[in-house]
Amino acid sequence: MTNKMDIAESQFHTDSPSKTADSQLLLDTITEGLLEKKARDIKILDVSSLTTLTDYFVVCHGNSETQIRALANSVIENVKEKLGENVWKKEGLDARRWIILDYVNVVVHIFSEEKREYYGIERMWNDAEITEVEDSE
Repeated sequence: MTNKMDIAESQFHTDSPSKTADSQLLLDTITEGLLEKKARDIKILDVSSLTTLTDYFVVCHGNSETQIRALANSVIENVKEKLGENVWKKEGLDARRWIILDYVNVVVHIFSEEKREYYGIERMWNDAEITEVEDSE
């Protein structure tokens, strides 16, 4: 009989020493990519105690479709370059109103300002611990 813990460990193990399963390092790298392209109102929602889907949501918005796409590309490139990880799933790159980048333990939501207000992820997950990310410049 297989132990459930053994299965969980094998599913969430990284297959390369250059890859990380460290959520905090991944969060830092993602927010760095967002700040490089001037993302607006970046918030990290710790949902680890509320759902098994992921540990964190990173939520932000851009001022235009061009900026929203640039934010997503910056995150993808920054995580790949610094951590050697590819995004597991991505949605919305063509529409550029709400882009989702799923790194399994961290899911990034990049909105237009009006879509962010409409869908209200922060309101939906209001029991999450929220950290606001500010640009140090």
